[in-house]
Amino acid sequence: MGGVTPASLAPILLVLGDEELLATRAVSQAVAETRAVDPDVDVREYQAGSLTVGEIAEMLSPSLFGGRRVLILRAGQDARKDLVTALLAYAKDPDPEVCLVVLHVGGAKGKAFADGLRAAGATVVPAAKLKGDRERVAFVRDEIRRAGGRCTDDAAHALLAAVGNDLRELAAACSQLMADTDGRIDADTVARYYRGRAEVSGFTVADAVMVGDVPAALEALRWALHVGVDPVPIADALADGVRTVARVASAGRGDPYQLASTLGMPAWKIRTAQQRARGWTPEGLVRAMQVAAECNAAVKGGADDRAYALERAVFSVAAARQGSTR
Repeated sequence: MGGVTPASLAPILLVLGDEELLATRAVSQAVAETRAVDPDVDVREYQAGSLTVGEIAEMLSPSLFGGRRVLILRAGQDARKDLVTALLAYAKDPDPEVCLVVLHVGGAKGKAFADGLRAAGATVVPAAKLKGDRERVAFVRDEIRRAGGRCTDDAAHALLAAVGNDLRELAAACSQLMADTDGRIDADTVARYYRGRAEVSGFTVADAVMVGDVPAALEALRWALHVGVDPVPIADALADGVRTVARVASAGRGDPYQLASTLGMPAWKIRTAQQRARGWTPEGLVRAMQVAAECNAAVKGGADDRAYALERAVFSVAAARQGSTR
């Protein structure tokens, strides 16, 4: 955190967008920079939808004990009008000892709040979902560069193919590659590193079959088996994929952040499962869970042909989904 001074700390940050990883990083960086100036900084979090004007006045009033504070306001788009009015009035003359971080998903809901903060001079930190391969390739290359490595476009594409589009998983993969290599990463490095890695192969199969892409699921399955991946983790990943979508689908189409504590899984995983749940009926998911259980039993029970059991499960889960869409 070299170079951080009291003058360089922004009094108001507007973290704008619905990509959880980028929003989380923005909050972490704001806290870390403030802590570099004041190690005893007081950090507090609030949900905008349940916060009252009285509470906001209290949290923004000067502290009896002095010291810096970071106040994190989540789901800013849910703030009520009186709260928005109070915060925009504060934003015109913010306390230099306070860092107010407002997270807002963007979009039409609560747009006046985001626009007002921007107009009042808030520092805007983009946290929108990445669109298309070009932005994701740039993200991967930047992750490697920030860690002190170098990564070719081909390597970034290969990593996307191996890991998928979830930014948390991509960031974790970049971090792991940097830890396990010399930092110079090309397509061959990625291919060598991921060849035969069960946790990637199994979830690649599960992800493809849950969205009905049978050719991709079969290609991933056959590749994994060809390079010697044990069938058991693949069967486990398939069962986990079906179970996660079923649990999230049964919880309804709620906000992933609010469902996270109820379901006991991270918001990014809930959001991904909500996307994969499209096109499924409850009956189709029940059938898919039966198929996954039978596949697990066959693979772990020492079926004569475990590869055949997995292929049959891919077709059967896809058929359950196809039955859902009719």
